[in-house]
Amino acid sequence: MNQPLGTKFERVCEVLERYDRNPHRLIAILQEIQDAYTYLPEDVMTYVATALGLTPGSVFGVATFYSHFTLEPKGKYIIKVCDGTACHVKKSEDIIKLLEQELGLSATKKTSDDMIFTLETVACLGACGLAPVVVVNDEIYGAMTKEKTADLLKKIREEEARNG
Repeated sequence: MNQPLGTKFERVCEVLERYDRNPHRLIAILQEIQDAYTYLPEDVMTYVATALGLTPGSVFGVATFYSHFTLEPKGKYIIKVCDGTACHVKKSEDIIKLLEQELGLSATKKTSDDMIFTLETVACLGACGLAPVVVVNDEIYGAMTKEKTADLLKKIREEEARNG
């Protein structure tokens, strides 16, 4: 994820070759590219369009149609807070407000200035029995409270300070 730009671009070329530059494999190609960059940069999508013999508009159309894809850079830690019915009833909105306040984020600003955190509110994570649920990258945290969330954020920040 934190590779030099050149290395990532080499990966784009490798992905295109692995899929034989087949335009019918566009979604799979974009998924792998997003894995490398954490989002889909405009210049890379334009390059992919050219390499596949597609128009840039058609590639952008696919990237904007599917909610899995993002055109905005994301932080190292992607925090998803479920705000589905079970989680909402158990105060997930308080957790969202805490994270926004602690990270300097809002409904329109989803990623911290230092590119460490991205906050996403999701409709359902399918773990209603654990409500309210917070997911950090791929790790699930259930029965969260504002206090547990603040502790989790402190733990992540301490780990970043040790490794940074």
